[in-house]
Amino acid sequence: HVQLVESGGDSVQPGGSLRLLCKASPGPIDRHHCMGWFRRAPGEEPEAIAAIRTGDGRTFYTDFARERFTISRDIVANTVALQMNSLKPEDTATYYCAATPSWVFYCDLSRDFGYWGQGTQVTVS
Repeated sequence: HVQLVESGGDSVQPGGSLRLLCKASPGPIDRHHCMGWFRRAPGEEPEAIAAIRTGDGRTFYTDFARERFTISRDIVANTVALQMNSLKPEDTATYYCAATPSWVFYCDLSRDFGYWGQGTQVTVS
C-alpha cells in the first residue's frame, strides 16, 4: 500500500518562501518512475506544478512554476521536495504530492499519476 504524506504547508506573506516535503512509503522512491506536485485552489481546477523522474532526477515544470518553484528528490530519505520562492496570493491552494505506479514509465504532468497524498495547505496573504 503506497502512502504519500505531505508536510510544510503554512501561512506566509507575499514574497515569502516555503519548502514542501512529500514522504513516500514504502520506499524506495525510485519504485515510482515519476513523482510530482499539483495544487488546487478553492473553486478552481487542479493545476500541475512540477514533476521529477526519480531515477535520473530530470525535472519537468509547467510554465508558471518554472521561475519560482524547484522540485527535487532525496533517494535516501524517500522524499520529494518543492521549494517555492517569491510566493504570491494566487499561490494559495492545497498542494498535493503524486506518484506513478511501479508499472508506469512515463513522467508526464498531463497524465494521471495514480497515487496521491492528502494535501498540505499553503496560504499567502
